Amino acid sequence: MLAFAALLATPALAETIAITGGTVALGDGSAPVQGGTVVIRDGRIVAAGPGVGVPAGARTIDATGKWVAPGFVAGFSRVGLVEVDAVDPTNDTQARNSPYSAAIDVEPGINPRVSAIAVSRLGGVTRAIVAPTATHSIFAGQGAVIDTAVHPDAVTVPRAFQFAELGEDGAQAAGGSRPAAYLQFRSSLAAAQRYARNPAGYNGDSKDALLNRADAAALVPVVTGKMPLLVHVESGNDIRNVLKLKREFPALKLVLVGAAEGWTVARDIAAANVPVIANALTDLPAAFETLAATQSNIGRMKQAGVRVSIGMNGDDEARQARYAPQYAGNLVALTKIPGAAGLSWGDALAAITSAPADALGLAGEIGSLRAGRRADVVLWDGDPLELSSHAERVWIDGVEQPMVDRQTKLRDRYAVPQEGELPKAYER
Repeated sequence: MLAFAALLATPALAETIAITGGTVALGDGSAPVQGGTVVIRDGRIVAAGPGVGVPAGARTIDATGKWVAPGFVAGFSRVGLVEVDAVDPTNDTQARNSPYSAAIDVEPGINPRVSAIAVSRLGGVTRAIVAPTATHSIFAGQGAVIDTAVHPDAVTVPRAFQFAELGEDGAQAAGGSRPAAYLQFRSSLAAAQRYARNPAGYNGDSKDALLNRADAAALVPVVTGKMPLLVHVESGNDIRNVLKLKREFPALKLVLVGAAEGWTVARDIAAANVPVIANALTDLPAAFETLAATQSNIGRMKQAGVRVSIGMNGDDEARQARYAPQYAGNLVALTKIPGAAGLSWGDALAAITSAPADALGLAGEIGSLRAGRRADVVLWDGDPLELSSHAERVWIDGVEQPMVDRQTKLRDRYAVPQEGELPKAYER
């Protein structure tokens, strides 16, 4: 796997920009500050906060009365992999008939022209963690981190993580039971270890081989701790079982996805120092593995010391990454309800910016306005966690992006109905 440093190289930009006078939210869990300044140079954040000076020659943007925040990071999504779910030629989320599993790499399936990417950008989402879907194996394949900028290569980090199912879906993929799923998991990692020790001697072509050579090779970075392993589990019991795997394979860089019952075992998760990317609005038992679901889940895990962020697994995650601020805002509102557990405003913003970046080891690159990070910056007309607020301007890697998507084009086309030489559908 290529070094992250090379993959995260930022395009050289000559312009220096200073966004002044706004309410600045860093995205690191701290409270927003009024009258702050954000300085961007060469696609990176130079400084952000109160008392920051404006460099000589910088282009200045007055943000008085507005908010400046880092772009949102979609903690778990399938943005860019699908246009229409039911139309197979536009849906690259899963490979039902492929002989491969762990080796599948989503990078070739990321299409920057998918309409959801532009829609996400206009909603303040500048990066997304994109995962494949598991089918015939507990291993779905290798996910990527992408951006939502207007350019032909949306992938920021290819092969950023491996994704696996170990709850109800994993049990079905492994043959019908959780014991079968865990046996498949342990046996697969053991096969990867054998491959790592002797690639030439690994017999992946045998019909009795659990993993073919490509899948075994793809799991080597996982078993050696060089690649994060995102595991979807919901129930408290499944979470405990996954944490036990970390004791068996100490090098694993585990990240839990979903974790609807995470609050029931929050101390165990915190003690294991395993990050969680949880759904924010799971508050009803939609399945047997989510019987203890509560909207206070994220707040209770945070109180227990869990490193938690917001994702959207199974929640229209291919199209609606823009719901992230609504979900974060709801968690802030929960703090005002007696008996409920939510997040402070600063922690809620971090849950959709720096926290998901941290879960994948990318907090030094994306997700906040700290100095040295990529300049993913959004200028809002109000509090970014309020539904009434809108993103006015978006910069990704310091490059200002067009605030145009399919919806805005349709709005502009039909805003003023009038006769023309051709029907509007035929006009450019």
